[in-house]
Amino acid sequence: MSKVLIIGGGAAGMMAGIFAGRNGHEVHIYEKNEKLGKKLFITGKGRCNITNAGDMDTLFASVTTNPKFLYSGFYSFTNEQAVEFFEELGVRTKVERGNRVFPVSDHSSDVISAMSRELQRVHAAVHLNSGVKEIRTREGRFHSLLLLNGEEIRGDACIVATGGVSYPSTGSTGDGYRFARESGHRVTELSPSLVPIETQEEDVKELQGLSLRNVNACIYQGKKKVYEEFGEMLFTHYGVSGPIIISASSIIGKKLKEGGLRLVIDLKPALSFEQLDARVLRDFEENRNKQFKNAVDKLFPAKLKPVMIARSGIDPEKKVNEISREERHRFVTEIKNFEMTLVKLRDFKEAIITKGGVDVKQIDPGTMESKLVEGLYFIGEVLDLDALTGGFNLQIAWSTAYLAGISIQ
Repeated sequence: MSKVLIIGGGAAGMMAGIFAGRNGHEVHIYEKNEKLGKKLFITGKGRCNITNAGDMDTLFASVTTNPKFLYSGFYSFTNEQAVEFFEELGVRTKVERGNRVFPVSDHSSDVISAMSRELQRVHAAVHLNSGVKEIRTREGRFHSLLLLNGEEIRGDACIVATGGVSYPSTGSTGDGYRFARESGHRVTELSPSLVPIETQEEDVKELQGLSLRNVNACIYQGKKKVYEEFGEMLFTHYGVSGPIIISASSIIGKKLKEGGLRLVIDLKPALSFEQLDARVLRDFEENRNKQFKNAVDKLFPAKLKPVMIARSGIDPEKKVNEISREERHRFVTEIKNFEMTLVKLRDFKEAIITKGGVDVKQIDPGTMESKLVEGLYFIGEVLDLDALTGGFNLQIAWSTAYLAGISIQ
C-alpha cells in the first residue's frame, strides 16, 4: 500500500482519489479551496456536462491538442465507463443534443456529492483550505509536499491535478505549471480556450444580448476556410460568444495572432440565395407601398433589424417598390454573409479551459507518470490536452485520472 498525495480536489483529483482508494492506497487530497469541485460546480452552466456519448472516432476528433496521447486513456476508461461509474454512484444520466451527457437532475452538485461520498467510502482523507507550496523530490523520485502552512507531508506518490489558469476565481491559478517547471518539466505556451471572441465592428455592439439559433458560422483566413459550424451564437458588448463561437476559439487561437480572420454568419442557412431572394421578394410585394425600414419585420429579430438595414446600403426611407433588383440582391447577400472582423480572444477569466500545459512527451501515456520524476503523476487540464465543448474535456479528466489512480503500486 502506498501513501498517495493528490494536489487539487477538482474533477480529476477526486476521480484519481477514488480509484487509488479502491486499489487500497492511503489517499490524501489537498484542496486549497473551502470545498471540493469548485470549477466542476459551474461546468455546463451548473448542470455538469459529464461526458459525450459519441463513438471513439468522435471523441478523438474532438480533442484539439495531442489526441494520440489519449489513446490509452480513452480506451482504458471510456465514455461509456464514465457513465456507468456515475450511475453506480447514484447519479442518473441523460443524453441531450450533440450527445452531451448530463445528470437527470441538471445539478452539478449531485456529481460532486456522489464523488465526495465515494471518497469517504474508500477512506480518502480530504484536506480543505490546504494549499501546496512546493513539490519536493530526491534523487529523481517524488519525496514530499510542503504545504503553505509550512507543514511537510511525506508520501510515496504524488498526483498533480491542479487544473489550468481558466476561471481563476475557482482556484485555477496555474500552480501546477509552476510545480511542473520546478521539477524539471517543460510547459508549453498557455492561452485561453473555449472562450468568447472580440470583434472590430461598432455595429456588433448594438446587438448585445441577442441570441441567434440555427445559424451557420464560417471563419476565413484570407480565402481559406479554417472553421465552420452550425448552431447557436450570442452577441455581446465586445463581440461574439455562444456554443459555435466558443468551439471556434480552440481552433483559431494561434491564427488570430496572425490577424486577418473574418467571421461570416449565414443568418438563413436553411434557404439558398435564390430561395431567400424569392422570400424577400414576397415580403416586398406585400409591403410595396411601405418604406424599406418598415418592410423587413418578418425577416429579423427587432434588435437585428436596424443593423441589417444599415448594412444593406439601402435608404431606410425608400419605398419598397422603388428598390432595384441589384439593391435587393445586395441585401440578400448581406443576410447570407453577415461579416465581422475577429480581433482577439477574451482572457483566462472567461475561458472554460486552458490550452497548453505540461508537455505530454515527458509523461507516460499509459500511466500518467512523469518520465523524469518517479512517483510523480500529472492528470487533467494541467497537461497539454484540450478539446471542444460537449463533455470532451471532462472525459479527458476522468480517463487520465483513472490511469493514474490504478497505476500507482
